[in-house]
Amino acid sequence: QVQLVESGGGLVQAGGSLRLSCAASGGTFSAYGMGWFRQAPGKEREFVAAISWGGGSTDYADSVKGRFTISRDNAKNTVYLQMNSLKPEDTAVYYCARDSLAYSAPRRRVYEYDYWGQGTQVTVSS
Repeated sequence: QVQLVESGGGLVQAGGSLRLSCAASGGTFSAYGMGWFRQAPGKEREFVAAISWGGGSTDYADSVKGRFTISRDNAKNTVYLQMNSLKPEDTAVYYCARDSLAYSAPRRRVYEYDYWGQGTQVTVSS
């Protein structure tokens, strides 16, 4: 059974930085793309960033492009999200997820991911 555990969330002032981590166990981590999504109160879960199984391809939502960086370390079964220049509108619960399809390019849709972490809260104060 695949398990994903996020960490690194917290409270930060606007303009600050955070790095989220997602540690995976079970399954073959290096064979699957990984994604980060977020959900703010009263809103639907939305795509943030994704990375291919080998780390060679990435994709970002327009709202975070140039500020966030997704990366992975297959030796540590961990995916990261470096978040810089944070804005109050980045406030949300952030989830990591594993793509349901092995060896795929980065994908954006919630239904394309089959395993999810429990989420970590990110709060950006103005």
